[in-house]
Amino acid sequence: MSFFNKILASVGIGSAKVDAKLSDSIIKVGDKVKGIIEVKGGNIEQSIDEIYLTINTNYEKEEDDKVVHKQAVIAKVKLNEPFVIMPGETKTIPFTFELPLDTPLTVGSSKVWLQTGIDIKGSIDPTDRDIIKIEPHPLMEKTISGLNELGFSLRNVKNEAASYKVRKRLPFVQEFEFIPTSGQFKKSLDEVEIMFSLLDESNIEIFIEVDRKARGLSGLFSEALDLDESLVRFTLHENEIGNIKGIILDILNKHS
Repeated sequence: MSFFNKILASVGIGSAKVDAKLSDSIIKVGDKVKGIIEVKGGNIEQSIDEIYLTINTNYEKEEDDKVVHKQAVIAKVKLNEPFVIMPGETKTIPFTFELPLDTPLTVGSSKVWLQTGIDIKGSIDPTDRDIIKIEPHPLMEKTISGLNELGFSLRNVKNEAASYKVRKRLPFVQEFEFIPTSGQFKKSLDEVEIMFSLLDESNIEIFIEVDRKARGLSGLFSEALDLDESLVRFTLHENEIGNIKGIILDILNKHS
């Protein structure tokens, strides 16, 4: 019977199971991810080499004129030293770790999930997946509010493969696409794209790409060559956030 159970466990039948239970599935960028891992023993004694958590997301990349969907690991956390789980036994392991500052928000097509895995000797490794909602850091939130006040509405958000100009630790960036629906830029701009890069809790790097409307034949020519776009990069400290609307207004006036 024991030998038969070992054979079954080696293909995942009657093996240990893992389940992550989050304290809160709604998390702000930079906050802590908290919860417990519950490991339930199967039909036989098993050696657990490692329990790990990964934060994952999806992004788009253009390959051979086609858009392909990729996955990226934002963070990986090892939780334990090796241990043995007995048949029917339940072990609970608490965890706490900081959500990386470059975790994308869960808006538009962007999804973020926590995946829990355990490495078991001589068995298929079980996993568990939990969707989490990522909300903006206050510096990001204030910047978006400033654009709204200037008459811009959020049209689209997506994760896409990063160009060499903006790539950092991760292979993708999250782009926020705004269009002017009212205010002074409604007639002069097609769209404004924003990318955020939190440097720490007090400083954020912001990329603003301004796309001007084509005016006449020369404007159409510029648009065809992407000469109607300007990329502006600046760093904002939390002490300046009260003036973010004015800072964005100055940038748009210079490039519209």
